[in-house]
Amino acid sequence: MRILVWNSLSAAQQRAALQRPAQRDAAGIAAAAQAIIDEVRRNGDAALRDLTQRFDGVRVEELSVSAQEFAAAERALTPAQHAAIATAIGTVHAFHAAQAAPPLRVETAPGVVCERISVPVRAVGLYVPAGSAPLPSTAIMLAVPAAIAGCPVRILCTAPKRDGAADPAVLVAARKAGVERVFKVGGAQAIAAMAYGTASVPKCDKLFGPGNAWVTAAKLLVANDAAGAAADLPAGVTEVLVIADDGARADFVAADLLAQAEHSTEAQALLVTPSAALARNVAEQIRHQVGALSRSAILEKSVANIRLLVVDSLDTAFGVANEYAPEHLLLEITEARRWLGRVSAAGAVFLGSWSPESMGDYCSGPNHTLPTYGYARAYSGLSLEDFQKRITVQELTPAGLRGLGPTAQILAGLEGLDAHAAAVTIRLAALERGAAGGELSEAGS
Repeated sequence: MRILVWNSLSAAQQRAALQRPAQRDAAGIAAAAQAIIDEVRRNGDAALRDLTQRFDGVRVEELSVSAQEFAAAERALTPAQHAAIATAIGTVHAFHAAQAAPPLRVETAPGVVCERISVPVRAVGLYVPAGSAPLPSTAIMLAVPAAIAGCPVRILCTAPKRDGAADPAVLVAARKAGVERVFKVGGAQAIAAMAYGTASVPKCDKLFGPGNAWVTAAKLLVANDAAGAAADLPAGVTEVLVIADDGARADFVAADLLAQAEHSTEAQALLVTPSAALARNVAEQIRHQVGALSRSAILEKSVANIRLLVVDSLDTAFGVANEYAPEHLLLEITEARRWLGRVSAAGAVFLGSWSPESMGDYCSGPNHTLPTYGYARAYSGLSLEDFQKRITVQELTPAGLRGLGPTAQILAGLEGLDAHAAAVTIRLAALERGAAGGELSEAGS
């Protein structure tokens, strides 16, 4: 953990200060992910069992979660835990259901009607990490919009625990949110299984969910393969950037940084502030708070990835934030909403000191599956429309073709595509013959 004065750094040093830990061996990670994908494609379920034993330390013979395992998971949770999961499903459902858009219908020219309709993705594969910490919240964030969209096939993969069972909270969350088929497979091998299919795991059309660097690499690889599956967005190792001014509470800021740092040794947390005093106080608070947290083995390493950047102004702070393009951006500044218009690259924004990122992770409503690694410059967080396809529909009347057809003929001529023009010309000629002979009506063809 270092305090750095931004304006004293060279351009190269500034880039280094914003370098994400997991990107330092991107080529090696991609190669390892490809090797896992190839093994699953060759050997199917047998490869999944071998890879699960290799990476998760347990041999799982039956990959699918049974009815008995679901029932045991239901019994393992307390009434309060069941209620918390149900509450989170309710808020997430409310936010995502409101995103549904009605069909679009526009008459773009006389007699030319264009429409757009939404249909669900046929088969979706949901990935829920369960390595150092199981994430029932991710099961909620993925399964709820998939159910609202009406995706006919919805499956979920999550790594087993050392006893060979899936995490009970993940199973309960999945079932309450409408997913009945869960497989005990994690990592890049789960991505490969859902992308290409095995004897046990159905092939999916699109994959969803965050994961470590290997999972992210696998998703990008299968998405670039026509035989694979589309991916939602590059969502990998978590990250947070906090912009705070001298009115922010150092203990709040430190807690927000540590909340992300505890996810994994590769997680990254940054503070950008015009207050050197706040940076020093946050550093002290981090040292104080980390001793009371349970995931000390992870935090000992991930705290080293924390950067406390002292800038000359809030204007500079927002420039740094937009360059970094964080997954989570916290604005712990005076009149935070007034600065919202300065944000151009972030997965999700949390306004003010009373909006901890943890609420977004669990239950405020928006999706917590967000772009990382700087992809927030071009990608958005997960939403209902990611589980749907938009299909356009076009219908022309004979009058519509007469009116707009010549435009298409001219443009086809500019491109040298005479067959394109001919598809219009042959119809216009038929209309002229029909009009001359009285054989075609405006409704006919």
